[in-house]
Amino acid sequence: MSNKIMITAALTGAVTPKELNDSIPLTPEEIAEDAYQCWKAGASIVHLHMRDEAGKGSMDAARFRKTIELLRAYEDCDVVICCTSSGTYPPVGSAERMAHFKSIPEIEMGSYDAGTFNWGCDVVFDNTPQFLTELGMCYQEYDVKAELEIFDMGMLGNVKHYLKKGVLQTPPYCQFVLGVLGGMEASVENLQYLVRHMPEGSIWSAFGIGKDHMPIMYAALALGANGIRVGLEDCVMYSKGVKATNVMLVERAVRVVEAFGKAVATPAEARKILGIKQLIRQTALEEHSEIGGI
Repeated sequence: MSNKIMITAALTGAVTPKELNDSIPLTPEEIAEDAYQCWKAGASIVHLHMRDEAGKGSMDAARFRKTIELLRAYEDCDVVICCTSSGTYPPVGSAERMAHFKSIPEIEMGSYDAGTFNWGCDVVFDNTPQFLTELGMCYQEYDVKAELEIFDMGMLGNVKHYLKKGVLQTPPYCQFVLGVLGGMEASVENLQYLVRHMPEGSIWSAFGIGKDHMPIMYAALALGANGIRVGLEDCVMYSKGVKATNVMLVERAVRVVEAFGKAVATPAEARKILGIKQLIRQTALEEHSEIGGI
């Protein structure tokens, strides 16, 4: 699997308004359809946030359930489903942040933001030790793979601590998030530093925010990443003056991976890389794989 690269499509986020880009999906129907189209374009994993009726970030378990039901209704689609645990700013209570993981068995992965910091000049992104312990144990109980979102070096220290305590399981999957004001700047030097200090045996991916998404994508591939992440949650522009769609960003990521001499991981291959149990679906998936798939 050393030649396989997982592509995560982060479709929506919790903050970016539709006024900045009309293609940001907001309703369960829009999010499920966009997720399906991204899978067809080559995404191995979709990272899901929800929005409420006003377009603001929501942790409503019913919205997660409806979106996932709509997505899984596409019988040929085996994309890995990853859901956020921090879809409002400031975050809501721990029970609401974990409710969907406890009630929707189709969720395979969940974000684990490994520390607290000032998110820009707006809010405190609050991830207390108590919450991180609860969340880690919740993921173990409900068989959810933790996506360890790392915004700075201190969060790697937290991850190592929780691995030792048994709150997190191996192999750890680190998702390096660079370019958020309050976290580490998006530079190749910072990414190299984080990669050098990962827990032993880590699987990892990375992305940069906004204009930094392309340099970090290239750097991650050069440094031996297992994955890269793209999507309107992180970057709403395709190039100067050109607004992106999620599918456009996935399609470009596929081209970059292939130009680098690697191959895009199918969802089944991503599950093997991450140590997630394989999805059991109807024969349509096998037929899709046989004709080339993604």
